[in-house]
Amino acid sequence: MKFPLYFSRKIAFSKDNKNNLSRVIIFIGRLSVALGIIVSLITVSTGFGSKKAIKERLADFSGHITIRSTRSNSSYNTSVLDNQGLNIQKIKELPDVESVQRYATVTGIMRNEHNFSGIIFKGIGKDFDSLRFKKFLVAGTTPKVTENGYNNDVTVSQKIANDLHLKVNDSIVTVFSKADQKPIYRKFRIIGIYKTDIKMIDEQFVIGGINHVRKIQEMKPDEIGGIDIFFKNVNDIDKDFPDIEKLIGYKNYAEKATDKFPQINDWISIFDTNIALIIIIMLIVVVINIIMVLLILIIERTNSIGLLKTLGASNSQIRATFINYTLIIMIPGLLYGNAIGLGLILLQKFFGIIKLNPENYYVSTVPVDLNPVAIISISLGILLISGLALIIPSYLISKISPVKAIKYN
Repeated sequence: MKFPLYFSRKIAFSKDNKNNLSRVIIFIGRLSVALGIIVSLITVSTGFGSKKAIKERLADFSGHITIRSTRSNSSYNTSVLDNQGLNIQKIKELPDVESVQRYATVTGIMRNEHNFSGIIFKGIGKDFDSLRFKKFLVAGTTPKVTENGYNNDVTVSQKIANDLHLKVNDSIVTVFSKADQKPIYRKFRIIGIYKTDIKMIDEQFVIGGINHVRKIQEMKPDEIGGIDIFFKNVNDIDKDFPDIEKLIGYKNYAEKATDKFPQINDWISIFDTNIALIIIIMLIVVVINIIMVLLILIIERTNSIGLLKTLGASNSQIRATFINYTLIIMIPGLLYGNAIGLGLILLQKFFGIIKLNPENYYVSTVPVDLNPVAIISISLGILLISGLALIIPSYLISKISPVKAIKYN
């Protein structure tokens, strides 16, 4: 074993540390490291968790990638999807694609004696992924669409249900208007109520049969307004987007889930800045505290430094000894910080203790993401950067004269 590591371990575990200033210094050093780890873990897990949760909610409702006709533009009344160059079968065969579902949308107004609400009626087909949608349901179910005739069952959001005083099995009249034509009235039965916590979705969307939209939009029985594509992993969106664009034809366009709602995309991007800023601040605090611990330990053990120099130890060996000593002091802080931080994260993950206002944060509880790579990287990163930061202040040792140091006590 090399001398610096051996001697640093000897003084780190020496009984002398329990009866002098070292005890206080070591406690402060470990406490700062533990707090740095706890704050960093919570910041990273909640930041990444929030990004992932919001993206998944957007994607699971409206598709990770959506294909629409260029004639639709930003209108909620979808135009007929062009089949020229569109290869749905090849899209389904892409390795990361889990499912594909067809839809068409039209705007309307739901009204009753209590209130009225402007809606986007999303007509779904028999390929609708009801299992994926199930996580959003707070009551009832989704329409069972066969595309044979008209299914008058619909699923509305909790926001719309509250505004119109609706519950499962109630009926509601919806008015659809087209230019230069008389309004079209439809009576629907509420069979389900959902909640995504995404305000822009919950305020507008109603799920029903696609044949209603075809009739209102004067579409043919086999025509659709768009395609929702779902991946096995939400993180595959950016990777597979170019491959999807090659299979949709030049008269259609593909749109990522987050691009449909720019304000939410901007909100998600803020997390990256906040995570980086908080980790940098905590890292600076930890490094400053550790440097102060090193300097105080050097001053306290000036006599030992002089003795080591007298016995022939070089400045580099003594510097390495004190750097190792300080890093050894940090290890219990790392362990305690990880234990407490992970404990708090797990409590939030399984019990959802901290709640949020979904109107402002798009989720009702603080989501967390336990990423092993991020957890390990935080601890190793703090240990490595602290070790590098200790090199410069450790040069104070070279200024200590052996003769004066021995007389220090």
